[in-house]
Amino acid sequence: MKSVVVLSGGMDSLTALARCIMLGEEVVGLNFQYGSKHNFKEFESVKKIADHYKISLKVISLDFNYYLKSDLLLSGGDIPEGHYADENMKKTVIPFRNGIMLSIAAGFAESIDADQLILGNHAGDHAIYPDCRVTFIDAMSSAIDLGTYKKIQLKSPFQVFTKGEIVKYGSKINVPYELSWSCYKGKDKHCGRCGTCVERLQAFDDAGVIDPVEYEDRSFYRQVISEFEAKN
Repeated sequence: MKSVVVLSGGMDSLTALARCIMLGEEVVGLNFQYGSKHNFKEFESVKKIADHYKISLKVISLDFNYYLKSDLLLSGGDIPEGHYADENMKKTVIPFRNGIMLSIAAGFAESIDADQLILGNHAGDHAIYPDCRVTFIDAMSSAIDLGTYKKIQLKSPFQVFTKGEIVKYGSKINVPYELSWSCYKGKDKHCGRCGTCVERLQAFDDAGVIDPVEYEDRSFYRQVISEFEAKN
């Protein structure tokens, strides 16, 4: 089985990659450089991950800054802070990002005679990212199957997992989370205050595992989670 893993450098795609390796699949990592504020830090992680697992890595450049609007991009505003599911986090949505990337990834997968395409989205993405939801992934899976001679299969093994469940699973198969990068701000350390840092810290907390990466603020997330739960 030959698999193309869309590898962002984050902990979810890293866990999806580790799962493929554990299952004995031949893996090619596919990374997109699309002009986000944290692309550079993500790519540092991607290279470390590829070296760790000794996999082939391909990189595709897409500068979304020219034609898409999002605060996640270099052309956008400041990265919002707070809970991942807060309304202001919609500012980090890049319109149809997964649709664009998966379309290209499907063409790449067929070109290298791969059997399947692996995406690491999870249940926590569903609140604000429409192109991470099960209905969207199912629709893209059908489109890719119909649109490729080899009938490339799109698989999303964690789409009903919480991020905490991903950490629990990944810890069992010794995923090197210290190599991953999540923070949207893309500084020297994880900020601990943006939505993805808050979500990541909560996930490790829920899993009872210590997050091995460095943070500028490792305690802010507790306040955010407490306030979010009080409102909901």
